[in-house]
Amino acid sequence: MEVIRNITPDIVWVGGSDVRLALFENMFPLDNGVSYNSFLISDEKTAVIDTVDEAVGRRFVENIKASLNGRSLDYLIINHMEPDHCANIDEICRLFPEVKIVGNKKTFQMIEQFYDIDISGRTLEVKDGGSLSLGKHELRFVFTPMVHWPEVMFTYDVHDKVLFSADAFGTFGTYKGNIFSDEADYEELYLKETRRYYANIVGKYGMQVQAAMKKVADMDIQMICPLHGPVLRGDDKDMLLDKYKLWSAYLPEEKGVMIAYASMYGNTENAVQLLSNLLAQSGVKNIRMYDVSKTHFSEIVADSFRFSHLVFASPTYNLKLYGGMEAVIRDLAALNVQNRTFSVIGNGSWSPAAGKIMSGMLAEMKNMTPIGETLEIKSALKKEQYPELEKLALAIADSVSNG
Repeated sequence: MEVIRNITPDIVWVGGSDVRLALFENMFPLDNGVSYNSFLISDEKTAVIDTVDEAVGRRFVENIKASLNGRSLDYLIINHMEPDHCANIDEICRLFPEVKIVGNKKTFQMIEQFYDIDISGRTLEVKDGGSLSLGKHELRFVFTPMVHWPEVMFTYDVHDKVLFSADAFGTFGTYKGNIFSDEADYEELYLKETRRYYANIVGKYGMQVQAAMKKVADMDIQMICPLHGPVLRGDDKDMLLDKYKLWSAYLPEEKGVMIAYASMYGNTENAVQLLSNLLAQSGVKNIRMYDVSKTHFSEIVADSFRFSHLVFASPTYNLKLYGGMEAVIRDLAALNVQNRTFSVIGNGSWSPAAGKIMSGMLAEMKNMTPIGETLEIKSALKKEQYPELEKLALAIADSVSNG
């Protein structure tokens, strides 16, 4: 049985949710699955905007047929060619032989790369700023390359003032019945996963995100329809637009300290436990602490985008940096994390190297400011080093409060 819902009188949500998916892109853990959004516009002409992942393909087809109610499908608009959104192109072409596939030059190149279907004679190539009339609904196309693939574009419905934003403004997590952000507590249910989604999926491309936001800044946008997650409107829409401005500029959302540590036998962990206690006593309220061996890197990345201050603590391993810590810092660098203040705690029993390596890796990232001296521990923190730890904690706390 179909599951559909109108978001305007002429626009119907025809997507689906996969509550059983454990890993997004076979990489990012999902506690609550993920939704795949697709929308059908009914006017003098009909158009579907994007398809869905093959996991919910059957539901998607049922929704399309129910929404069309016997009508033919005139257009299939492809904003994004990633397989979780384009997996049903061939099925739509089979069910509706007269359908025109709407996209840009790179869209059609990728269709040929992914699928063995003949699309000759059934494509409509659009240009940046171009438009398509369905009747009273005029669709305008805004090219937004590298948000986060090169073929990505947004589609704006001038009539209903709806922006179909591809993967921008998306989130992990499935629906609990409410499809609009303001029908539920968006910040409670989705914001953490929206941040994790942005930081890990789109975060590398901050400059491109800012360029895309400038291109739509003058549009009257009443709703944003991302390919994952709730339809955004009202205060939630405005809040997330503000978050994107910060995230895309690599500016922290709030003052606070994210501590990532590695510990083989508990000694490095003990040092950061002491540090976090000292920070709390010094008035730092927002503290998050993660063991890189137990916490998925996407969580650490997300809070690195969120907070102003980062602390990294790790033992030396085989004269180099502990593997899990090295992977986290390299991932932060690959995602262009910048404009942060950082501190380092290194440990080593016979040839300490972790502190120097971490400091070097972080210094190579953009606009990263060290606070306090690197604390070097030999095997375990001793009482005579405690004043050094107190000094480091005070330097971090002062920077948080005055930065």
